[in-house]
Amino acid sequence: MYLGRSEDAIHWEFEPEKVQFVDEDGKPFMPVYAYDPRLVKVEDTYYIIWCGDFYGASIGIAKTTDFKTFTRIENPFIPFNRNAVLFPRKINGNFVMLSRPSDSGHTPFGDIFLSESPDMTYWGKHRHVMSRGSEWWESVKIGGGAAPIETSEGWLLFYHGVSSTCNGLVYSIGGAILDIDQPSIVKYRCENFILTPEAVYEERGFVPNVVFPCATIHDSETNRIALYYGAADSVVGLAFCNADDIIDYIKDHSVVTQSDTEVGRR
Repeated sequence: MYLGRSEDAIHWEFEPEKVQFVDEDGKPFMPVYAYDPRLVKVEDTYYIIWCGDFYGASIGIAKTTDFKTFTRIENPFIPFNRNAVLFPRKINGNFVMLSRPSDSGHTPFGDIFLSESPDMTYWGKHRHVMSRGSEWWESVKIGGGAAPIETSEGWLLFYHGVSSTCNGLVYSIGGAILDIDQPSIVKYRCENFILTPEAVYEERGFVPNVVFPCATIHDSETNRIALYYGAADSVVGLAFCNADDIIDYIKDHSVVTQSDTEVGRR
C-alpha cells in the first residue's frame, strides 16, 4: 500500500515507497499482500483495513494518528473473509464492522454480515445484514464498499453486487440505508444499480467490467458526495451525487426482503 495526499481530493501525489507497517512493539510487520484498502477515522484514530493473507484470505487492520507510524493490530476474523468496512463512529459504545465471509477463491456466494467490538481486538455479536439480491446485477454475491455515511434517514451504504455472464463476472454498485441504531436492519435497499460498468475504462482493464466502491467524502455544507471507485481493477474513478437525491432514489426504488428487515440473529 502507498500513501497519497491531495489538496482538492481530485489530484493526488503518492509517496514512492510503500507504507512501512510495524507491530505493536514497533518492529517491522509487513503484510504478505494487501488489496482493497479502506481508510476510516473513528474518534481520534485512523484505521486502515484491507484484505490480506492470514494463512488464507482474511482482513488486516492497522492504525495511525499521524500518518507517520502505521501500527498493525490483531486480525479481527479467521479466514476466509473479505470486504471489511468500519463504521465511522461507535454505535451503542462499540466499534462496528461489516464483512463478507468467503472462500479461498473467487467466491461464488456471499452475504454482508456485521460484527461489534469494544476494543478493535475482540469481535462478536455477529449479525446478518443483507443477502445477494434477485436482480441480475447482484445475483451472485454482494459485499461492502465505502464506509457508511450517517444521515437523518439512517446509514447510507454504497456496496458492490456481482453478476455472472457468459463473458465472466460483472461488478456494479448498489445503495442501501441501514437503521441508525441497529445497522443490521436494512430500512431501504435499491433494486436498481447505482453504477454499472459502461465507460471504456470500466469495461476494459486488468479485470474487465468492474466498478467497485472504495471511499466517499460527504460535504455537509453542499450535501455533495464524492464516490471513489475502482474501475476494471486498473484505475480509480470518481463520481458525484447529492445525498438527498441518492437517498430519495433508494427509497423510491426500494425492495427489501424479510431477511433484510430482521435484526440478523438466528
